[in-house]
Amino acid sequence: MNQFVLNLFDPCNEQRITGVTSFVGEDASGCFGIQPNHARFMTTLVFGLSRFRLATEAWQYLALPGGVAYFNNNVLTISTRHFVIDTDLERISTLLERHTLAEEENLHATKESLHLMEQAMLKRMLALKRKTSWQP
Repeated sequence: MNQFVLNLFDPCNEQRITGVTSFVGEDASGCFGIQPNHARFMTTLVFGLSRFRLATEAWQYLALPGGVAYFNNNVLTISTRHFVIDTDLERISTLLERHTLAEEENLHATKESLHLMEQAMLKRMLALKRKTSWQP
């Protein structure tokens, strides 16, 4: 049976998985599949779940917050900020949901912090303008 290699990279981890027979992912245009001997291919993955299958095993699920996928010479390389692999769809879906909520909370906190900094900067600029425009 034809197989290919899946290389996963994030800033802290790298994993090489041999014997992959099929990969299903999603990019901005929708779902796509890769099998051994696929033509050279590159795309950006969206936030969510992908899956892959080894020759004799059930699907394994790959949760990631987007990334770049590149397939060439029977090697699929995925670079992302973080990835998690699990065979249990429910468990990995829960992990992905928690990760999504945490990212949304961080984004909200960052936006709030930027808003407060903007207000403080405007107050400071107005105060400086009043000081420089006042002539005794």
